[in-house]
Amino acid sequence: MGAVALAGLLRGESRVPMDLAPRPTHFAPRAKAVIQFVMNGGPSQMDLLDPKPLLTKYSGQPHPDGVEIHQPNNANILMGSPFQFRRAGQSGIEISEALPQLATIADDLCVVRSMYSEHNNHPEGLNQLQTCRIFPGRPVMGAWISYALGSVNQNLPAFVVLRDPEGYPVSGKQLWSSGWLPALFQGVEFNPTGPPVRNLSPVRPLPPGVQREQLDFLAMINKRHLAGHIGETELEARIENYELAARMQLAAAEVLDLTRESEATRKLYGLDNALTEAFGARCLMARRLVESGVRFVQVFSGPGQPWDTHSGIKTNLPKICAKTDLPVVGLIKDLQSRGLFDSTIVLWSGEFGRLPTTQNSDGRDHNRNAFSLFLAGGGFRRGLAYGETDEFGYKATVNRVGTPDLQATLLHALGLDHERLTFPHGGRVETPTDATVTGAKPLKALLA
Repeated sequence: MGAVALAGLLRGESRVPMDLAPRPTHFAPRAKAVIQFVMNGGPSQMDLLDPKPLLTKYSGQPHPDGVEIHQPNNANILMGSPFQFRRAGQSGIEISEALPQLATIADDLCVVRSMYSEHNNHPEGLNQLQTCRIFPGRPVMGAWISYALGSVNQNLPAFVVLRDPEGYPVSGKQLWSSGWLPALFQGVEFNPTGPPVRNLSPVRPLPPGVQREQLDFLAMINKRHLAGHIGETELEARIENYELAARMQLAAAEVLDLTRESEATRKLYGLDNALTEAFGARCLMARRLVESGVRFVQVFSGPGQPWDTHSGIKTNLPKICAKTDLPVVGLIKDLQSRGLFDSTIVLWSGEFGRLPTTQNSDGRDHNRNAFSLFLAGGGFRRGLAYGETDEFGYKATVNRVGTPDLQATLLHALGLDHERLTFPHGGRVETPTDATVTGAKPLKALLA
């Protein structure tokens, strides 16, 4: 991206230079935005979305083949789920009693039970989920979508991050990095509490017109500097972000003002309950953001890895489920009531799953060989349970889905071809899924 493209950016024109603009696929997409719930820590598939009656039947006996462990204090002893599964909706998808609210919308869900990853450590697993590769440095999914589609609302970023105000997830800002894409396309953190964006407004109020004069002067100096440093994407992003920040001073505060919502809506998201209030606020903000034209909203379930149940799974897993279950379902119901469901993809996923065997007598270790997730809206099939794991839930066996396939499918639903969405880097043409290496293909069986 050079100075000519930058001038267009500052005039509010296309955010992607014509020589780099990705080509859309041949069809009109249903989806226009994505809300990604990052359930960091590795939710247990056989306790939430993948019922395994044989695991319960043979609980307490050794796994016949043994499993790949990650941490010490593991025993090769099968452990049945302490939670009951029930068929829900007309589709009959089986969902754990630990997610009672999710069961009420089973017919709206596309559940994938045959996911797998390439690493069973949190940072690498999260990298795999977000970038299709385990090593850091590549652009995340939201950055690619921001690069490809831009923002409908020029007063807001295309890619917004809503993390837990208590702290960062494992890997921190790396999880919303633009990698070697221009820095303009990285995620922008919004705060669920206090000022919507840190350092957005002047510490001391300025007289009318002064800030505009300062921005114009700063832009002039920066563009002169940029003329001698063509291709410095950090500088280009900084110039654009000054302009965006000025526009956001009003827009961000208005979009994230939850007091404008009715009591019924606030209750739908759990804002009337101390247990669900914090996560529910982030979910409600996500809806307001996509409603205002943001393309990609990334919502984290907590700091660190709250789904990391190495022990006490019977008591610890219901706690994180109770914080997130109602708000997630409230968001989906709200999208439906506002006519946004068909144009918004909701993705709920962790970075990997858990083992069917015991750790610390009552927990489960990491498992890269199988995990479950669900999608809803945005043209994905409703009431579908796709793929299978083995009889104990250890390995994905039928219709196996890797994260590159998942990302290719998401892009397809947005009207983008993952093999034709490209960016030159390091002497090769890069794609979101690293398609020439991974062989990723969109899973059209998941799409309506």
